[in-house]
Amino acid sequence: MKLRNTVVLALVALVTFAFAGKGVNYKVVTNQSKVNWRGTKVTGEHSGAINVAEGTLNSDGKNIYGGTFTIDMNSITCTDITDAKMNGNLVGHLKSDDFFGTAKHPKATLVITKVTPTKTKGQYLVNGDLTIKGIKNPIQFPATIAHAGNQIKAKANIKVDRTKYDIKYGSGSFFDNLGDKAISNEFELNVDLVAQKDLVAKK
Repeated sequence: MKLRNTVVLALVALVTFAFAGKGVNYKVVTNQSKVNWRGTKVTGEHSGAINVAEGTLNSDGKNIYGGTFTIDMNSITCTDITDAKMNGNLVGHLKSDDFFGTAKHPKATLVITKVTPTKTKGQYLVNGDLTIKGIKNPIQFPATIAHAGNQIKAKANIKVDRTKYDIKYGSGSFFDNLGDKAISNEFELNVDLVAQKDLVAKK
């Protein structure tokens, strides 16, 4: 496991180095950034939040060349259940091996490999590699990105097929006769990101 984590970190460092010559790094302002999650099932849905632990975007002030982000999976919360006991049960289950296994995999990472502008101003198509539970898969999602002075502000809706990361609990694709206990394979991450230019690094 330590070897796998070392490999992931090495790949992140390599991507960061590859983009370093094209622009400057914008460091994610964690207290101004947020990630909200939403999962659905036959009988309804649940939602909550996850913290961005750290991250950077590489940009020349106009174009995004890459980026790396670390998500603190142990920070996951549920915001739609008001009963404290039921809320704690759900969060505990999400942290268990049935879902994200946060004891063994406390971090998830997203490495942006390509950002392509669309025909609509401010709208982009982002390609990257998402690693959850030590499993890496390519991912693509739309994003709204704006440069404002020394900041980059971005919003994105990322749809993730959890079964690609060995999260199969309650999936109708792998288990029969689930009935109304079936949980959708796909969950959403709604990202609201603020990154500040690293003026020290620029010097």
